[in-house]
Amino acid sequence: YIEKAGLDFDHVASGHYARLEDVVSPSTTTNLQKRLFRAPDPVKDQSYFLCALTQKQLSKVIFPIGMYQKSEVRELANEFQLPNRNRPDSQGLCFLGKVKFDEFLASYLGNRPGDVVDAMTGDIIGRHNGLWYHTVGQRKGIGKVMFPLATAHGPWYVVAKDQGRDIVYVSNRYDEDDFARARSEFELEDIRWISGTPPLDVKGTETDAEWSEVRFDLKIRHGPKIVQGTLVLSGDGSTGNVHLDNKDGGLAPGQYVVFYQIGTLECLGAGVISEKHWAKFLQTQQNKTSTGEEQELEVKR
Repeated sequence: YIEKAGLDFDHVASGHYARLEDVVSPSTTTNLQKRLFRAPDPVKDQSYFLCALTQKQLSKVIFPIGMYQKSEVRELANEFQLPNRNRPDSQGLCFLGKVKFDEFLASYLGNRPGDVVDAMTGDIIGRHNGLWYHTVGQRKGIGKVMFPLATAHGPWYVVAKDQGRDIVYVSNRYDEDDFARARSEFELEDIRWISGTPPLDVKGTETDAEWSEVRFDLKIRHGPKIVQGTLVLSGDGSTGNVHLDNKDGGLAPGQYVVFYQIGTLECLGAGVISEKHWAKFLQTQQNKTSTGEEQELEVKR
């Protein structure tokens, strides 16, 4: 929007829950840079969605309600007698209204059935209607697409998806050591920093060995939960490896991971979980089902 029309205005006001502060750029000592901070309301904070904005974009936007708690915003709405003052909070995809999420996906993407496979044994234990109906870490609703004999051995969790073969991998051992590494270590790509350059404590030269391991507060998805872990950049700094202190419920390629300075609310940058996170796991699964040429998976009904 800023590129198309926003440059015609001094600022564009947005209702996002986030805060901006001005700081003098250390490289010029005159030009102001924008620093992005989480909102005081941890549940409503939307800095996660703003993590990839550039300095040019941030220079044109303001967040008028970003410093308020949601309860305070409601008080102001009552004070000003706004027509939407009693409107309930929206959750998820608010524009769907009463339309169920699966129905919305079906109307746009349709169905593309495939196998549900036990990640540990390689057995087919169900049939799904499309990869897009399932997310890594999902437990609720997965039983609907599994064979009755398998559901009795749950709970089952989605652990990976193979887009090339339309397979949803599940496991009833998700909390055991088999998945410890897949739930706590991953590679990032397309790493960007709000300031335009990496923070001083992670900087190095363009060789892997000279990037420093640095601790951050992290958000792996929208919501109030903050986790801790380390980041080591690699190559030219646009990729890196993250190691979480504790296992996460569902790490999926394409998912943003946002970095925050420890002990503050400042959002420093973000990266995208790489497809490599699944590549090794999926290769292992393919090796289970092939000995030179593809074999039939055993169906467990």
